[in-house]
Order: sequence, then C-alpha cells, then structure tokens
Amino acid sequence: MLARAASFGEVADEYADHRPGYPDEAVRWLVGASPGRVLELGAGTGKLTAGSAGLGHEVIAVDPSAEMLGHLQRRTPAAHALVARAEHIPLATGSVDVVVAAQAFHWFDQEQALPEIARVLRPGGVLSLVWNNGDLTVPWVKKVFALMGITHTGVGDDPVEHSDLFTTSEAKVFRHWQQFHRGSLIGFVASQSRSARMTPAEREELLSRVGALYDGYGRGPDGMLMPWKTYAYRARVSGLGNYRRETAGAGRSDELDGGLLIDFP
Repeated sequence: MLARAASFGEVADEYADHRPGYPDEAVRWLVGASPGRVLELGAGTGKLTAGSAGLGHEVIAVDPSAEMLGHLQRRTPAAHALVARAEHIPLATGSVDVVVAAQAFHWFDQEQALPEIARVLRPGGVLSLVWNNGDLTVPWVKKVFALMGITHTGVGDDPVEHSDLFTTSEAKVFRHWQQFHRGSLIGFVASQSRSARMTPAEREELLSRVGALYDGYGRGPDGMLMPWKTYAYRARVSGLGNYRRETAGAGRSDELDGGLLIDFP
C-alpha cells in the first residue's frame, strides 16, 4: 500500500493535467464557506486546494511527494505546502478548524493518522473526506475502469465508523462531468498508481488499449464526457483521550497562527 501511494510522484504531470477536480458546491460543503484554517492531507497536485483557497481559507497542504506539491504550489501559490504524511502531522495540537483529504484517505495508515488528525483539530473541528468515483453504469466508463483493474467503486457508509475519535459522518453525493479527448483519457489512465508501477512495456500496452477503446467510442472533436459521482463525508472530532495529553507539543511546531472555527451549511 505504501509503495503504491509513493508511486504518484512518478506520474505527477499526468495527475495534474488529467485527474478531475471537485464541484464548487462539494468544496463549500467540505470546508465551509466562512474563512478558517484548513489542513489538506494527501493534497497531491492541488485538485481541491485551489477551491478551498478560493473561499478565503488559509490552507496548509501536506503531501509526501515533493513532485506533487510542486504542481500544487504553481496552481495555488497562497497555500502553505509541507512535505509530510498524515501519520505524523508537523502542526501544533488544536491548530486547525478543518482537516480534509481528497482521494487520499484510503492510502493512510488510519490507526496512526486518525489520532493525529484528531490532535491537530480544534475542539469541535471537522474531518472531511471526499472521493470522485466513475459512474460504472455507463458502458464505456465501465470498460475504462476495468482496464485499470477497477470493477466496482464506492466508499461505504462512513469512513470513520470504527473510530471513537469522531462523530458519525454526514454524507452527501454530488455529480459532475469531465470532458476527455483521446490524449487526455490516455493521460488519465496513466495517472493511476497501477499504471505507474507497471513495466514500460506493460504500460505501453495498457495505454494502447485505452486509445483503441476511445477510437471505438469517441465523439470526434467533442470528445467524451466522463460522469463522476463525488462522495463527500464530514465528521466532528469528539475525543482525544490520553493521546492528546501525551503528544501535545511533542516535537511539533506551528509557525502559522490564527484561524476561526468554520460554520457549515
């Protein structure tokens, strides 16, 4: 799992150019509309970061890949970018209003990451999680995802249901569409961790099959619209137990002061 997560740095360009973003309505629901302090974990190339910063939030973007964060900084220079992992967050206890992870929570070691997330949140702070999932009821979408080894999508009812550090999650689903042409569809598949870990010959064969699929379904200059379902969750921190007392200030610094608790719709 860790090796697959680390492979994204190898496909940072493809990820930045061809992965979908998130609907504005979903971003507001995830991080709140009134300005506050948002920590984004697994921020990648900044697909969510720009939307959060655009709402006036102070955004701290954390990712283990410097290559991915390079794209993020070019896209959203106002964000504070830090190379770090969700399992050891280099921020002070109780220092952020919202922690958000977009397309990333499943890569975390949750036994370590959830207590860290609870630690850095202010009392009553919010953990928000979001995933874009392709709509596999559409035949060509199902075939594209099958080529990537994905035969079903879905997150579940509550990603933090087994943690006693958070309340039961609220959930909401948003829909949006992404236009693909031949090259961008190939680039999207190339951005997947599975593609990044293939041998050059295996990767070339896979991308050739994606191009052939597009040629069979393509709509000429109009391209194809990929339907996405955006699954969004948010839960409030409800407890820290001994973890907060034992780790508060232990080897962690925070040069970024301020922030307000965010009101959510």
